[in-house]
This record gives sequence, structure tokens and C-alpha cells, in this order.
Amino acid sequence: MLPYLGRKPSMKGLTDIPGIRVGHVSDYQAITGCTAILCEQGAVGGVDIRGSATGTEETPVLDPGHVTPTVHGILLAGGSAFGLEAASGVRHYLERGGFGYDTGVAKVPLVPAAILYDLGIGKADVRPTAAMGEAAATAATADAVKEGSVGAGTGATVGKILGMRQAMKSGVGSFTVTLPGGVMVASLAVVNAFGDVRDPATGKILAGARKTVDSSEFLDTQEQMKRSSVGGFGVRNTTLVVVATNASLTKVQAGKLAQQAGLGMARTIYPVNTMFDGDIVFALSLGNLRADINTLGVAAAEAVAGAIVWAVMLARGLGGVPGLA
Repeated sequence: MLPYLGRKPSMKGLTDIPGIRVGHVSDYQAITGCTAILCEQGAVGGVDIRGSATGTEETPVLDPGHVTPTVHGILLAGGSAFGLEAASGVRHYLERGGFGYDTGVAKVPLVPAAILYDLGIGKADVRPTAAMGEAAATAATADAVKEGSVGAGTGATVGKILGMRQAMKSGVGSFTVTLPGGVMVASLAVVNAFGDVRDPATGKILAGARKTVDSSEFLDTQEQMKRSSVGGFGVRNTTLVVVATNASLTKVQAGKLAQQAGLGMARTIYPVNTMFDGDIVFALSLGNLRADINTLGVAAAEAVAGAIVWAVMLARGLGGVPGLA
């Protein structure tokens, strides 16, 4: 067990936050999938985009200046830009339940979405659809978050500087940090990074680019980049993160929480936020507890670091790409 990231047996991850439900759908033949994070009653949201290859939908509703006060879900998917279609399925599910922003004529569910590129590991012509998004929403539960090679993390990989044959499998991870007074900050991460994932306590590479196809010895992506000319690595990477808290936040504060949570990426992924990554953090606030935003930010960074580590620790090999599980 990594000392920095020891988990209590009772920890459920993102679903530790009351009002959050998580559902996955995985296609193990095509090696892709999607993950629905539901907050049907509405959550104050924020977003922070640090990568330069992001694929998103409906992120403007998270801006403090946008008229809508809350969102009703987040959809994370593989399939590159094609996977954004899955968000429609989550909206259809929520509409049937009577959830959404009341326009006076109809309730419109607000579901920001983000995708990752997993077309290089399975079947490139099979991607998450609206039906898969609806199925993920239907499967959503408040039980402990299922981790590893599932949902949006089904086709996730890390360490791709030398291509997929020397990369490693990644997936979904989730982690919760508890503060005094019952305040919690929890995170779910889908890790499809260009770089390597390290233990934040020791700096040891846990998963990443391997020296050869048959080797279990790590190359060290950052060192390789310094030794060779940078370029041509491919825009095929993204780490998707959702953090949630039961503390009450404004939209401005939720945006700040997303920014602070991103520090957890910087502590675990080397390099991070590159031109080849579409890194994004969503933040959700549910509940009425009070907490200092700076303290919440510290907890959020720790929660994200924990989720990222568990995303690789629990990922099983698929498509010829080895995993640690």
C-alpha cells in the first residue's frame, strides 16, 4: 500500500458525496466506454482546462456569468470527439426523470461533457453513442465507484511517447479526503495521459512508457523528451477529472476549486498539461456545509492525486497493453 494514499475500507470515492451517483458502460471488444456522473437535483459547478487538446461540450454553462445556476450531470467518454454523442443519452435519461433547468416550457438537463482519445487501442470505428450514455446513466448508483479498466477508462493508457506498444494500461480511479466537521472532497479521474504516473510520496514511476515492448523497466518520459527533439508525439491524450464536495460554494469558488484540484495532476503525471493532452477538471458543489475554499483546494489536490494513482494501480491489461492489476 502506498503510504500517502492509504484508503479506508469504507471509502466509496466520488459517491461519498451525498447526491452524486456514478455509472459506467464498457465495450470490451471495441475497448471504449463512458462514465456518467449524476447530480439530478443540481450542483453548482466550475471547470478548469489546462491541456491543449481538449474535446468538450456544454462547458460554458459552468461559467460564473452563465444564467444557469447548476448542472445535473457530467459525462466522460472515450471515442475522441465522436464520444460527445453519449452526453445526449444522459440528457434523455434525466429528462425522463423530470430533472433539468426549468425554462418554463420544458426542463432541460445541463450535462457538460469531455472526451478522451482511445481510438488507437481497440476498434477505431466503434465509439460511445447516445445509447451508451443513457445506459451509463441508468446504471448510475451511489455505491462505491467501480475503478480500473471500466467506463470512460476502458481504453485509457499512459506513457505513449514511444507509441502504444510501449505504453501501459490505465483507467478510472476515485479517492476521498475527509476534513473536520464532516466536510468531504472526493475525486474521480480517468487517466489517459501522454506522460508517466508517479507515486506522489516517493516520485517512483508506477506506470508509463517502457524501454522496450517486452520490458517492465520504465523509460522516464520527461528524460526522454530532454534527450530527443520534441515533436510528432500525437494529440491523443487526456486526463479527465471530476471533484465534488458537500461544502456550499458559489460558481466562482467552484471554478477555483477546479483550479486547485488540478495540482493533483501535477503531483502525479509527468509531464502534465502538454500540447498533447486535453486535461480538464470539473468541480461540483452539493450540500450546505461551510469550509474555507483554500482548505478545500488542498484536499481536492490530494483527492485527485489519489484518484490518479488508483486509476493505474487497478487497471488491467487490454488490447495487448499491459496493466498493473
